Amino acid sequence: MATVSIDTTKTTGKVKPMHAVNNGPVYKFAADQRITNIDAYREAGIPYARNHDASFYSTYGGEHIVDINFIFTDFSADPYDPASYDFVMTDEYIRVTEFAGTKTFYRLGSKIEHWIKKYNTLPPADFQKWAVICEHIIKHYNYGWADGFHYGLEYWEIWNEADLDSDDSPNKRTWGGTKKQYFELYDITANHLKKCFPELKIGGPALAYNFEWAEDFLSQLNAPLDFFSWHIYVKDPKLVEQRIRFVRELLDKHGYTETESILNEWNYVRGWEGDDWIYSRKTEKNYKGAAFIAGVMCIGQNNPLDMLMYYDARPCGMNGMFNTDLVCDLLKGYYPFLMFNSLYKLDKSALVETDDNNIFACAAVSDDKKEMAAMVVYYDDNDDATAKEVKLSGLSTDGTTELFILDKDRSMEKLESYTIDSENNLCFKMPLCSVCLIKQSK
Repeated sequence: MATVSIDTTKTTGKVKPMHAVNNGPVYKFAADQRITNIDAYREAGIPYARNHDASFYSTYGGEHIVDINFIFTDFSADPYDPASYDFVMTDEYIRVTEFAGTKTFYRLGSKIEHWIKKYNTLPPADFQKWAVICEHIIKHYNYGWADGFHYGLEYWEIWNEADLDSDDSPNKRTWGGTKKQYFELYDITANHLKKCFPELKIGGPALAYNFEWAEDFLSQLNAPLDFFSWHIYVKDPKLVEQRIRFVRELLDKHGYTETESILNEWNYVRGWEGDDWIYSRKTEKNYKGAAFIAGVMCIGQNNPLDMLMYYDARPCGMNGMFNTDLVCDLLKGYYPFLMFNSLYKLDKSALVETDDNNIFACAAVSDDKKEMAAMVVYYDDNDDATAKEVKLSGLSTDGTTELFILDKDRSMEKLESYTIDSENNLCFKMPLCSVCLIKQSK
């Protein structure tokens, strides 16, 4: 029997935004032909939505939104003239995200380009001018410039995955320049933006995987780095835990002890080619993928990570939350976000320990200790693994207790088949790749 111990008398800081995502809800303010997921999105309490790759999706606005080249369409134009910018579709997309109660985490740059010809991932012709363009995009969304808004968007990320392909690669999917050129772009842009907006968080580099590249980036950096963003796609939550600790140690080693570590792309991937890739895509949309999501959330909460942003809430092949064609239909992967939000609303993280390598857990308690919520996850990438008996200790003897189960056959249904032993331990059975939400109130 696996044991999970919760100590609500020992808090470990705040419950962190482990249920942030890439991209916002699907919604349009005109009712005609509207199919939406905004109510479910809002109920999950998603705190931040990074807008990377939004321009792949036509209902958001397609190739008229977010990316610099889609807003500032003529690089020879005057960056100080509002007429040089086309904000209309991006305004609507961010407005919808705000309508869901979610803040946009803005990626400045371009979506990935898998095509044989690259259009928007090439280095800007003038890095200083590009920084000025970014400045005015920020002014539009935060300070009302050009008939803009006062959204108070806090996070501004410079480019995405410039390390993905080597300098001599014939197929540069995210950054068409060299490593040295990206370092220069980051330094120029971050220094300019931080000078203009010292109150905002400016960071990057949205690292794909190359930590030799990251070492070089941090070693030569001559600009502010309020957050270090990075990505990982694996099949085991424990590998995410190892990487979280490695990134924190890397930042501290280079003196960036106050820089936030933000994992802002992640999902289940067994392999990128052939049968492994097909298996990965199927898993991302089923109950096993949902358990992986919940396990990573628990690991992120219990380790030195500041934010976790799932890829992707945009209707696409890697979205395990919503049906791609009918986004109003919820997939298994939606429910870990709804479950974790129960913890997030309680604010204080409680100490949790487990004695099983395939059981993950996190817990939260209210300030007055009258409410507690915990998420317990059983995940194993071995599809032949069997169910586990779980014993949960440290629960209150007062008030009411409710359990909700997410597994192959149930989607956050109330669980009645549990027992309480003589020592007030809660005992229940968890099928392979399942998630249990436990809620107590006095």
